[in-house]
Amino acid sequence: MTAYPRENSGELAAFERIMSQCERGVLRVALRLLNNPQDAQDAAQEVFLRLYKHLGDLDAARGYEPWLYRVTVNVCRDIARGRRCSVALAEVPDPPAPQPDAYHDAARAQQREFVRRGLSCLGEKERAALVLRDVEGLSTREVAGILGSSENTVRSQICSARLKLRDFTGRMMRKRT
Repeated sequence: MTAYPRENSGELAAFERIMSQCERGVLRVALRLLNNPQDAQDAAQEVFLRLYKHLGDLDAARGYEPWLYRVTVNVCRDIARGRRCSVALAEVPDPPAPQPDAYHDAARAQQREFVRRGLSCLGEKERAALVLRDVEGLSTREVAGILGSSENTVRSQICSARLKLRDFTGRMMRKRT
C-alpha cells in the first residue's frame, strides 16, 4: 500500500494540493445535504481536519476522492442528527440561459423550490444516494462504496427517491394550478 507522504517529506504540500482541488466539491456536497451555509462550512472544516489527521494513512493508489465523499456524508449525517431538524438539498444554480423570458424564469424557480422541498422529505440515505449519483455524477459503484452499501441497495434508494420526488412535485404542481 502506497501511502501519502508523512509530514516531514511533504505531507503539508499534499494536504494543500488536495484541499485546493476538493474544497469546493466538499462544500457543495455538504451544502446540498445540509441546506445551511454555516453547517456546510462547519462540515467542510471537519472533513479537512480529518483529511489532515489521516493523510498519511490514505492509499494514494486508490485516490482520496471516495474517502472525502464518505467522510463528507458521515460528517453531514452527524451534524443533521445533532440539530434534529429537516435536512434539504440546497438550491442548485441553473446554468445561464440565453435571455429566457419571465415565464420561463418563474417556472424554473418554482420547479427548483418543489425539488428542494421534496428532497427534504426524503430519508437520509435516499437523499445522500440521490445527491451523490444524480447531482455529483458519481457512478453507482462509487456511491455504494462511499455509503457502505451494495450497488443494488444504492439503485433501490435512488429509484425510490426519484419516485418520491416525482410524486411530491406532481402533487405540488396540481396544488398550484
